[in-house]
Amino acid sequence: MSLPASTAEPEYLDVGTGSESRRIAMRILPAAKNSSLPAFVWLGGYRSDMAGTKAVELERHAEKTGAACIRFDYSGHGLSGGAFAEGTISRWLEESLAVVNHADPQRMVLIGSSMGGWIALRLIAELRARGEGGRIAGLVLIAPAPDFTSELIEPNLTDAERASLAERGYFEEPTPYGPDPNIYTARLIEDGRENRVLQGVIETGCPVHILQGMRDPDVPYGHALKLMEHLPSDDVVMTLIRDGDHRLSRPEDIERMLAAVDGMITA
Repeated sequence: MSLPASTAEPEYLDVGTGSESRRIAMRILPAAKNSSLPAFVWLGGYRSDMAGTKAVELERHAEKTGAACIRFDYSGHGLSGGAFAEGTISRWLEESLAVVNHADPQRMVLIGSSMGGWIALRLIAELRARGEGGRIAGLVLIAPAPDFTSELIEPNLTDAERASLAERGYFEEPTPYGPDPNIYTARLIEDGRENRVLQGVIETGCPVHILQGMRDPDVPYGHALKLMEHLPSDDVVMTLIRDGDHRLSRPEDIERMLAAVDGMITA
C-alpha cells in the first residue's frame, strides 16, 4: 500500500548536464494493481510547489480511484535544486518532459494550474511532435496562464520596472500569497516569447476542461476565453466560477477540479 501523500518520501531526478544540471524532486504514487486508469500528472504554477492544497488533494483522489499520480517541483521551487532566478518556460518544460519520461505512464491526464497550464500545452505539443500525442487522455486547466509573460506582464510594465529589467535583469512585484515579492527576470520574459502558444490553432487531441474564477486578480477570465478561441478543434468545456479567485483552492473548488479529472478518465 502506498504511503499517504503527506508522508511519502520524494524521489529525485537529475536533469541537464554541467552547469545546467539540477536535481528535481518528485512524488510518484504508483497505480493500484490491475488499474487501467491514466496517470494524473500535476503541473504547478509560478512559485508554487507540489505540497500545495490542490496537488495533495489530487494525489489523495488518485489513491482512492487507483490511478497513478505524478507530482514534482520545478527547479528553484519547493524541494528541487537550481536557482529560481534561472528559471524559464523552456527550462521548466525540459524538467516536465524529463519527469514524464522517467515515470513513463502509458496514458495520462495533465492537470495544469496557472503557469502550469502553459507548461501543459507546451508539453502536449512536444509529445505530439514525437508522435506520442495519443498518450494524453485529457487536460484540466485551472486559471490557466499561457503566454502570461507577453500577454499579462509586458503590456503592463511600468517605466520603473522596465528600467529595472534593463539595469538589473529583473524586477520585483509584491504578492498577496506570501511575504516575498515575485521576481520576473529578463531571461524569463525573453524565453516566454519563444514559447508562445496563443498565436494560432492549438491542437491537443484530447478533451479539455478549463476552470476559471471570475474574481481572479492575476489572470483575468478574459484570458481563459482567449485561450478557448485557440482550441477550436478540441472538445473544450469551460467552468466560470463567479466568486472564484486565482488559487481556486476552496473545498468547492477542489471538488470541481476532481470532478473534471473524473470526467476525463470516464470519457
